[in-house]
Amino acid sequence: MKIIAYLKPTCGWSMGVRAVLKKYDLPYEDRDIINDPAQRQEMIEKSGQMLSPCVEINGRMLADVSGEEVEAWLLANKLVTPNDRRPEAPINQPCATERPAFAPLAFRR
Repeated sequence: MKIIAYLKPTCGWSMGVRAVLKKYDLPYEDRDIINDPAQRQEMIEKSGQMLSPCVEINGRMLADVSGEEVEAWLLANKLVTPNDRRPEAPINQPCATERPAFAPLAFRR
């Protein structure tokens, strides 16, 4: 399974996504959309919107999702088996006031 997660370093929603992926021992690429404008641009181009977190699983983009929604999607698509592990962070908690640095956005046609 190939997972690319477009996340903020300390956002509650992003921490929830990380906690779910760790709960199921799923390897993933953690793309920092705050400190790397190119990653944020890639997320916007792939997801068609600007909200995060976004998680791409085997080429399928889940846009603006919580850890809870990622877990539900993984279970519904039988990509993971339910387990009794507790996530290491809340999986449905909002972000604080973290904002990306200004970077001009260019949409390709």
